[in-house]
Amino acid sequence: MTTRQERIRQILTAVFKPEMLEVIDESGKHAKHAGRQGLPAGETHYRVAMVAASLAGQPRLARSRAVHEALDEEFKSGLHALSLSLRAPGEAG
Repeated sequence: MTTRQERIRQILTAVFKPEMLEVIDESGKHAKHAGRQGLPAGETHYRVAMVAASLAGQPRLARSRAVHEALDEEFKSGLHALSLSLRAPGEAG
């Protein structure tokens, strides 16, 4: 059985073909915040940093929407929040 972190990595790799991808589980930092009530423990909050040529020419909002769309099934099954840093190659960051 794969973890949500592994599934996120697999999905983003398949969709965006990134040159660089970091997926960090930050669920432990949010264990007691108000928005967590009713959510299962762990695997709910992630930080994603990605550099992919497929993001070139897209505004920030479009990039974020594309990632959220790619991870739609994960959101439906308990993913609660993403912190995103999405860049095309050559962009300062």
